[in-house]
Amino acid sequence: MPTTAANGIQLAYDTQGDPKGEAVLLIAGLGLQLISWPDAFCKGLTSEGLRVIRFDNRDSGLSTKMEQFGKPNLQMAFFKSLFHMPLFSGYTLYDMAKDGVCLLDALEIEKAHIVGASMGGMIAQIIAGRHPERVLSLTSIMSTSGRPGLPGPSMAAGHAMFSRPKNPRDINSVIDHNVELFRLLGGTRYPVPEAELRRRVEQSVRRNVCVSGTARQMMAVTSSGDQVALLRTIKVPTLVIHGTDDPLVPLACGRDVAHCVRGSTLKIIEGMGHDFPPALDGLLSGMIAEHCKAGGEPEVRSA
Repeated sequence: MPTTAANGIQLAYDTQGDPKGEAVLLIAGLGLQLISWPDAFCKGLTSEGLRVIRFDNRDSGLSTKMEQFGKPNLQMAFFKSLFHMPLFSGYTLYDMAKDGVCLLDALEIEKAHIVGASMGGMIAQIIAGRHPERVLSLTSIMSTSGRPGLPGPSMAAGHAMFSRPKNPRDINSVIDHNVELFRLLGGTRYPVPEAELRRRVEQSVRRNVCVSGTARQMMAVTSSGDQVALLRTIKVPTLVIHGTDDPLVPLACGRDVAHCVRGSTLKIIEGMGHDFPPALDGLLSGMIAEHCKAGGEPEVRSA
């Protein structure tokens, strides 16, 4: 797995497809690694002539771990957020957005289509708002503006996100725990087959687990504030994709992103949860490839 210096840290990445094709930068969500972007989904993009770049965010996968910032107290952070008290983190989503731009620099890519999911969607939004000269188009998937007052996770999803494996020191216990977590987040309409779900989780756990890193990423999300004002400045062609059955980031959040970005396209997928099930690989990659090629014609429709 290649790594490169970017924004003062090391980022692990991989590339697929025609090196001469337009670049698509994929930005993963909270605690996830570059392998969270399914191979079939990526092949759907490369088959359209696009060059796909996946990378591990800081504090995840094989990229630099920001251990100098310690492990934050998330319960205290949640309490402070309820009372609008100041939050301090070692870095913010704006730093993570700069990581992505610096990766493009390192790969000598002038402009790219920026695609992010969940937390990665928020990072992608920042790149499009702060660095529009580097962006061909924006795709924000199952993400949010962070606007205060938007609905939050379901009770079950919220509890699951803060739950711990029965034995955090036992790899099989960690795998079992994460299988249950991702099964819940995925919903029931498009379940990932059990064997495939367990394969994905085991591959991720054996590649890297950094609980403190995920906590620091969560603090970055919380301390970065909402992005409503920034979203209103975005002028690049923008596609917003969201599922009706997302228990972690409800559909209202995706609608809000689309509302904030003038002229954006909102595509709603009936029954999709907070994941990338194999049944939707072709649909999702097709939507994004079409958006990248067409430049994003404004429309609102359900898929």
